[in-house]
Amino acid sequence: MTRILPRLQIFSLAVVLILLLLQTLLRVIFWFRFNTPDDPIPANDLLWSFYLGFKYDLRIAIYVVLPILLLGWIKPLHPVHSTSGKKIWLRYSAVAILMLLIVYAVDFGHYAYLQQRVNATAIRFLENPLISGAMVWQTYPVITGSLILLAIVAACMWLLNTLHRRIEPIPDRYNRWYKKTAVVMITIVITLFLIFGKLSQYPLRWSDAFFSNNAFAGQLGSNPVEYFANTLNFREETFDINETRKHYPLMAAYLGVDKPDIEKPNFRRDYHFNTVAGHKPANVVIVFLESFASYKSSLSGNPLNTTPNLQKIADEGYFFKNFFVTQTGTARSVWTLITGIPDIELNKTSSRNPLIVDQHTIINAFKDYKKYYFLGGSASWANIRGLMSANIPQLEIHEEGSYESPTVDVWGISDLSLFEEANKVLKNLNDPFVAIIQTSGNHRPYTIPEDNRGFKILTQDDLLPHKVTDYGFASVEELNSFRFMDHSIGHFIKLAEQEAYGANTLFVFFGDHGIHAETGKHVRKSEAQLAIQGLRVPLVMYGKGVISRPAIFDKVASQVDVLPTTAALTQTDYTNTTLGRDLLDTRFDDHRYAFTIEHSGERVIGLLSDKYYLQMKYNGTGVSLHSLESDTARDDISAQHPDITQTMTDYLASMWSSIQYMRENNKQHTTKEYQP
Repeated sequence: MTRILPRLQIFSLAVVLILLLLQTLLRVIFWFRFNTPDDPIPANDLLWSFYLGFKYDLRIAIYVVLPILLLGWIKPLHPVHSTSGKKIWLRYSAVAILMLLIVYAVDFGHYAYLQQRVNATAIRFLENPLISGAMVWQTYPVITGSLILLAIVAACMWLLNTLHRRIEPIPDRYNRWYKKTAVVMITIVITLFLIFGKLSQYPLRWSDAFFSNNAFAGQLGSNPVEYFANTLNFREETFDINETRKHYPLMAAYLGVDKPDIEKPNFRRDYHFNTVAGHKPANVVIVFLESFASYKSSLSGNPLNTTPNLQKIADEGYFFKNFFVTQTGTARSVWTLITGIPDIELNKTSSRNPLIVDQHTIINAFKDYKKYYFLGGSASWANIRGLMSANIPQLEIHEEGSYESPTVDVWGISDLSLFEEANKVLKNLNDPFVAIIQTSGNHRPYTIPEDNRGFKILTQDDLLPHKVTDYGFASVEELNSFRFMDHSIGHFIKLAEQEAYGANTLFVFFGDHGIHAETGKHVRKSEAQLAIQGLRVPLVMYGKGVISRPAIFDKVASQVDVLPTTAALTQTDYTNTTLGRDLLDTRFDDHRYAFTIEHSGERVIGLLSDKYYLQMKYNGTGVSLHSLESDTARDDISAQHPDITQTMTDYLASMWSSIQYMRENNKQHTTKEYQP
């Protein structure tokens, strides 16, 4: 058969195939060595783990070959035409294979020791190299293992060298400039595609490996080189145990910890509800409302009457008017709700951090409930799939590609369609369920579908004498998008109440975050001056079969309080190990605060009460106190209120150290749900 590929591509392909063969063999060995016969991976999941693993391995092989492809065209560095080039790239390949084998060897040892793939936290062992070295020497066959690694490298080099000698020149009829150009372009396209990893809006990510409810399937599908590299980005976020212990007594009292332990700090609280015989468990539907700032809604007194549907269910349920998220950003908001821990990750988001993806969540207290996550777009966004799947067993994810409704823009199907699709699933269920619905349409390009169930698009003339820019909106398009979200909420509630499940469901609506923009004439000046308008969002709980008497609450409420309050309202026994508290538990009403954090620049953390906002840098410096009732709220009034400043500073410092500790010590396997 006539060969038409250039020698450079053939040599590179040979290196890729050797690396793929080697990594596949190591994955098979990993499976045989560490799988649990009593809890085997289902056959379909096993095949998918190997398939994903192959794609990760292929990406690593491509990364290794990239320098050869980029530099090999230079004559002195050509791996076939040049003797010096051949020596350079054979030695480079030998070093790359050796380094790969070392990572795998460390990974095998790390997993055998900790049941975790090797990650950046392993670098801590280098802080005491003599002790760590002695442990390795005494535990593992270092000499034998090293000889085996060198033998494998030698075998790979023999195979590559043999293939190298058999690479023949291309016949002249194929050696034309336009054919060379075509080969180069095809090589570039294929290389980029293999690095990206899949035909999707999002590339192949570490979280894609955690698709199964079987934890070992995710471990098997992961590639240790890529996994380790990803965790390096998150290595510096950690806690100081001395600071945690210093502040622990105050935080334990604040949270109502059952059995405080300052030596090994725990934040566990167990709650049990004595339900009457025949009690039917209530369903739960939690809805994230994209960019749903309070000041834009009718609930804030906005004269544009933007959210009549949400206003109606707030009037018939519970409305928390002083509810705050910890920061802006949808991915951070999802993390905070699921875990009860504010997202303090500096550079990216905690949902993207594989080191802390394993978290206990109150959602799992809803035992024997079916669990669903509905999103109009892709759950690969911000690695939300990994966060959800890794922590909520048997979670059923519905995302783009699984709906009958058409995609309307970059965010997937419209929010109206999303609610309809969710209702199609929920109305056919006989078992109790928890459903999380993640809206995303209240974004540019502000798409409103033609099939919108009677929604009326307004113009500026319809709003006279008001101007949208006077009441928190940058444009009429943004206003209509916000109104369409409310229209979709009303449509969803109407659909739900036509079905059997609607009579026994607690609906929880809240904004994933607000918008840092001009708030309008109807909102007090401190909101914009202190950038609170991006944190204050509506929290509305509604359910005729769950809430017997409507109420409006002035108490300060935080996003971390949502799940504890939801469990309490539905009389679900639960264990809480993080920051949130039941908003209906009056024991805590004397000290209600909302933690905030601003990541841009030097991180600033804050504490909101009903009257004040205390801020300080994360290292404890730059403390300032601000009045929420003042028209000059940026003024620091800490000198005028030293006692309030000190009290709030103590609570803020306690929360900060506790949050840092919680995110690394809130593991599922160490936290079992309350058993009455």
